[in-house]
Amino acid sequence: MTAAAGGRPDLQALDLVKRYRGRTVVKGVGLHVSCGEIVGILGPNGAGKTTTFYMIVGLVKPNGGDVLFQGTPVTRLPVFRRARMGLGYLAQEPSVFRKLTVADNINAILETLDLSASARQARLEELLGDLHLEHVAKQRAYTLSGGERRKLEIARSL
Repeated sequence: MTAAAGGRPDLQALDLVKRYRGRTVVKGVGLHVSCGEIVGILGPNGAGKTTTFYMIVGLVKPNGGDVLFQGTPVTRLPVFRRARMGLGYLAQEPSVFRKLTVADNINAILETLDLSASARQARLEELLGDLHLEHVAKQRAYTLSGGERRKLEIARSL
């Protein structure tokens, strides 16, 4: 995959700053990520990794700096608006509806998007295939193995 049109990164964090009660916990952090690139944020405990990530996805409001997604400023947008644009994240904690089937779990997310019924069905089939979940599509989520549940969570985030 390539960077967005014009060669710019798909995701940019520019000079992010976060302060809590007058104490600066993130100062001047920036990163540039292109589509398909895998990036890790490393550092010791308390270095601001989680806070930086939360500012990028919209869970924490920065005191300074900007976040751009595909060239569009998203710094002031709430999490759900960023997610609709395609900027999301997968939390460490389990995030499936246990009593719904695998297919219904994915459809619960797809129904929040502006897609036709046929486009939703096509995307469901694509996700099930890409993550090798076709064989469990009709199973309730609570019956899945840990690995299958994680794949379902990934499908939902995509």
